Amino acid sequence: MSDFDAIDALLAASGPEVELPPAEERRALRDALSLSQAQVARAIGVSPATVGGWESGREPTGGIREKYAYFLEAARTRLTPQPESQPDPDPEPEPSPDPDPDPDPEILPEPKPCVLCGQPATDQVEGFPQHLDHAECGPAPGGAEDIPAPPAAPTRPATPMKLVPVGRRAQSAAEAPDAIGRAVTEALAAHEGDVEAATAALVRRAIPDAMALLDETRKGGRYDVVAHPWIPDILRKQTSRGADQIWEARPKWTRPELPPGAHEVTALDINGAYLSALKTHLPLGQLEHSTGFDHDRRRAGVHLVTPPHWDHEGVLPNPIGNRDEPGPLWITEPTLRLLLRLSSPKYGLCEPPTIHESYTSGATEGLLEKFRVALKDARDRAINEDDEVTLEYVKAMYSKFVATMGESNYNRELYRPDWMHLIRSQAFANLWMKAYKAYDEGLTVVRAMGTDELHVIGDWQRVFPEGRSVAEVKVKDRYTLN
Repeated sequence: MSDFDAIDALLAASGPEVELPPAEERRALRDALSLSQAQVARAIGVSPATVGGWESGREPTGGIREKYAYFLEAARTRLTPQPESQPDPDPEPEPSPDPDPDPDPEILPEPKPCVLCGQPATDQVEGFPQHLDHAECGPAPGGAEDIPAPPAAPTRPATPMKLVPVGRRAQSAAEAPDAIGRAVTEALAAHEGDVEAATAALVRRAIPDAMALLDETRKGGRYDVVAHPWIPDILRKQTSRGADQIWEARPKWTRPELPPGAHEVTALDINGAYLSALKTHLPLGQLEHSTGFDHDRRRAGVHLVTPPHWDHEGVLPNPIGNRDEPGPLWITEPTLRLLLRLSSPKYGLCEPPTIHESYTSGATEGLLEKFRVALKDARDRAINEDDEVTLEYVKAMYSKFVATMGESNYNRELYRPDWMHLIRSQAFANLWMKAYKAYDEGLTVVRAMGTDELHVIGDWQRVFPEGRSVAEVKVKDRYTLN
């Protein structure tokens, strides 16, 4: 390219961006054409979540903006009534060409079943054995005329048919697309069976693959997700390498003392902690500010609270984690619900927290449920089949999905730091409840760390099932404390 060509290209790309209609009109145009966000996204080359963001006020840029503007203008033109024009007089019809003559039949060296009746036929037309005279077609096996009778349906299936949800309908599991299995098969083929190379390649693409799986599992969903909403300052990083103001209540607790004597401690590993935490109350749209002490269980978000005093540090970790500073702090929905639960008459472990203000939106606990189930089923199959490639791929998908939905350059399709904090803190709340279950069943809780580490003394196998599924635990370590 010459210098002049480069200047021409620069000038062509410069200038004011093409105008787009207001966000509410963008969605109205799509709805008027009965098009889904997924259909528009496929045509433009983005994800459905991105289209949802545009319809909520986010602005596309560059070439993608040009494509979106073209779609919106074309949609508007199509929906605008056009003036009726007088039809032109019908032209004289042209003579149609003669139809192709019937293909010549081929005589078969030996009879084959007629494609119509199943009885032996000696002629073949265009690759299909058949009787040339309809009268020659005999009764099909089973007595039916002309068309072979279908086999009788069994009174009950040999094995139960597993059904999976698809929007408001259902289909057999065999018909459901297996994007995870297909990706693993293709990766192994591309790397000629090299397990390590295929695993590394799958882990590298885990984020876009997780987003594609999310889009697939959201088809037919009851809710539209706002993927890039306005976010309050408390959810924005204070510095480029710093954190925002949300406290996730990560546990890092060790029991201060034990009774005298030697104690055998088992360190338990909680399987699929982040995978289980995908089932949590997530806000659907833009967070809205409110003040006051009431908690609306139909909404979810982050809350500025004064946490209650905790009097059980000697036997159980504080539900808000290790925090030395007194006073109000911003916590997430799972932490607030855990505190409210522990303050109820059933538990009576603390006073309820004081809520000062909140940023919340209408919420649902099932927003990521199909996504979670798809990953869980793939994980379970991988464990049953000793398929370490799929297992590592699935782990990377859900862990990186959670880690990159905030302010991350690795995932531009979803900007929900509120979701990231809620899912993480749900994993911490789940671990806390396992610690309480151990304590309630008579075990001595020694440590609780992060999302998946619980150390106990006692017969833990009567409390927790052992295994590798997300409903089970496995032994990480055994040691003795004196």
